[in-house]
Amino acid sequence: MTGDVVNLRQFRKQKARTEKDKSADQNRISFGRTKAEKQLTKALNDKANKALDQGKRETPAEPDNGK
Repeated sequence: MTGDVVNLRQFRKQKARTEKDKSADQNRISFGRTKAEKQLTKALNDKANKALDQGKRETPAEPDNGK
C-alpha cells in the first residue's frame, strides 16, 4: 500500500523544462518566420482592411451645437 516516492526537486525541474519548451515552441511560431512570409502576411492584412473600408457607409457629419 505504499505509494511511489517522488523527488520534488526533480519534479519542479521537469515542470520548468516543459514550460520552457512550450514557450519556445510559441516563440518559434511567432518570430521564426522569413521576411517574405512576414511581407505576405502584411500584404494580406492590408488587402483585407482595404476591402473592409471600401464597404463602409459614411454618415454625414453632425452639426456642432456650439458646445
